[in-house]
Parts: sequence; C-alpha cells; structure tokens
Amino acid sequence: MVKTNINLFAEGEVVYTDGGVLAEFAWVLVVLPFIAALVITFVGKSLPLKGAEIALGTIGIIFFYSLALMYLHITEGVANEFFINVGSIGQFDIEFGWVVDGLSIMMYFVVGLVAFLVFIYATNYMEGEIRYTFFFTSLTLFAGSMLVLVSSPTLIQILIGWELVGVCSYLLIGHYWEVKDNSSAAMKAFITNKIADVGLMIGIIILALNTGTLRISEILYQATHDYPAIKNVAFLAGILLFIGAMGKSAQFPLHVWLPDAMAGPTPVSALMHAATMVTAGVYLLARMFPFYKGMANEALDIVMLFGVITLLTAGLIAIVQDDLKKVLAYSTVSQLGYMVAAIGSGAYTAALFHLWTHAFFKALLFLGAGSVIHAVHSNSMLEMGGLRKVMPKTFSTFIIGTVALAVTSILT
Repeated sequence: MVKTNINLFAEGEVVYTDGGVLAEFAWVLVVLPFIAALVITFVGKSLPLKGAEIALGTIGIIFFYSLALMYLHITEGVANEFFINVGSIGQFDIEFGWVVDGLSIMMYFVVGLVAFLVFIYATNYMEGEIRYTFFFTSLTLFAGSMLVLVSSPTLIQILIGWELVGVCSYLLIGHYWEVKDNSSAAMKAFITNKIADVGLMIGIIILALNTGTLRISEILYQATHDYPAIKNVAFLAGILLFIGAMGKSAQFPLHVWLPDAMAGPTPVSALMHAATMVTAGVYLLARMFPFYKGMANEALDIVMLFGVITLLTAGLIAIVQDDLKKVLAYSTVSQLGYMVAAIGSGAYTAALFHLWTHAFFKALLFLGAGSVIHAVHSNSMLEMGGLRKVMPKTFSTFIIGTVALAVTSILT
C-alpha cells in the first residue's frame, strides 16, 4: 500500500495532516457494505428483522466513522490518499484505494448520516412488502457503491463506483417489477445513464492517454501546472466528463429518467435524491474542478449553460405536477441544476454548500412524502387536503424542509 499527501486545495500557509490511523483505515467505509450485503443475502431471511439489523448496524458504523473523520478534519485538516496496486495494463498501473480529504469526508458523512436515517425509516415503511430482505441487500449495496465512487483516488475506480451505483438504482427503482411501469422506469434510468456513461468512459481514456496516469491527483497536478499534453485535450475531455455527469445528476436533456424513478419505494427515492446517485455527477465535477479551472475554462461555460437550463425548466415543470413524489423529483432536478450552474460559474464552495444542505432537506421531504402516501394511500395531491390537523408532525417537518429548500436556493 502506498500513501501520499495531497495538497491540491491548500491555500497560503494552510497545512494538512495525514489523518493518522483514522485515515489509514478508512477503507472500512467502502468494504463493510459489501460484506454486509453478502451476509444479508445468505442469512438475512433467518434473522429476526430479516436482515435489516445487519444493514442498520453497517450503516451506523459508517456514520460514526465518518463523524470521527469529520471531527478530525475540522480540528486538524486532513489530506491524504492511499493506493493498492493490483496489476498493470500496458503503461498504466491498475490501482484502487481511498481518499481522505475535505471533499471525500463531506460525502462520507452525507452518505452515512442520510443512509442511516433512511434505513431506520425503511425498516418500518417496507414491513410486509415483497422481497424485504432483497430490498435491504440492494439498499446496502447502493450506499456502498456510492462510497466506492466518492472514495476514489483513480478514474478507473470512479468508473467502477459509477457503474455499481447505476446497477443498484436499476434494482431498486424496479423493486416492484411485477408492474410493467415500474420495470420500464428502471430500464429507462439504466439506459439513459448508459448513454451518458459513454461520454465519461471516452473522457477517462483521453485523459489517461494524454497524462500517462489514472490517478486523479496527478491529473489535477498536471492541469494546474500547465502541462502541454493535457492542455491540448482539456476542453474535449472536460465536455465528455460533463456528459457523464449529466446522466447521473439528471441535467437537461438527460434528466428524463429521474421523475420516472419514483416508481421505486419511497426510501429509495429519499436515498437516491439526497445522498447517492444524483449527487455523483456534481461530485465528479467538484473533484475535477482544478482541472476545469486550470485547463478547461471554456468547458465550464457549457457546464453553467446546461445547469441554468435545467434549473429553470425543471422548476417550471414541477409547478404543474400533481403526483407528490414527482413534484419533489423535478425539484431535485432543479436543485441539481443550481449546483451544476454554480460549478460552471466557478463557485465551487457554493455548489458544495448546496449539495450538503440539499442532502438533508430533500431526504426529509421524501420521507415526509412517504408518511403522507402511507396515510392517504395515494400519490395524487388532488386527493389530499386538510392533512395538517391529522398529521401535525409530518406537516411541521415538511414545512422545515420546504423553507430550507427555498433559503438554500436563494443563498446559492
């Protein structure tokens, strides 16, 4: 195992520590969900909670570990990456590993906390539903796949996490596959994202061939030190990476899959819209931001344009929806547009602030929507009304989430 300190985001006299034992063993965050999913698959049905207890315990450990990393970063500052070489293809080393820095720690914490709360909610929400154990296997894999993605120190690992997230979303959106509309929604999400993934794959190949490495930190170093080889392909690679991000983060015109993804159980919607899949594209743009800023400024103009188009059109479409979950889905598309537009305008901090806050208020809104749907047995808002008196707690939490959404949008 090789570890190297990275200081790409250091400014002035800021000094980062290597994170010590906490950073060195952060691989636990990535590996644990996959072990848990395997255990749930084989023994889950024989357990008292049908495997939900393993999923909850695993995500609980991830949350508290991420909380410790967050505290360490706030008090000391951490910037480190770790690599494990598993072979080579031609001139390229095939490496896997994990990054522990401000951006990755933020994502560990968001995934850990939101997933933990959603898992608790799902144990009761999914009670009595078909394939209960399989649901928690898939949900655990979903969270684990996102952690593979956000922990990636190499482009090849990002691609693996990217595809794992896509597969898990297919399984979860189509959980009620007996209804054709649900299975069709899962296929629509999967195929739309595969179209976008072609751009990501070609972008990765172009960057690797012109930089001679798959390590993100080395690519960013070259981009910020005016290496001519990467300069010649920066705009094209930047656009191709953004095409991949457009799929996962549902940017116009590849936003069409996300509203239909509401076919999955509500806990899936809460996790997908808050802490996993849809934030993957924004994360990729944030991770590669020094590349865009250093070499591909023209590509950032395109990023901002599509972000603005998305935030406006999706927001307007949301106004005319009568399905409660689809209103929130189009709201998510619009909010993602804000984040992408912020990245495109160079407002890196504003984009991540919005990602952070959106994870919590959108999870809250979807869980509130699930409470309402359970109470009225319908998604149609035309069949709802006067629920404030009979569901005061849900009403209060929904108001909090709505105000948080509005305020964050204004601040961003």
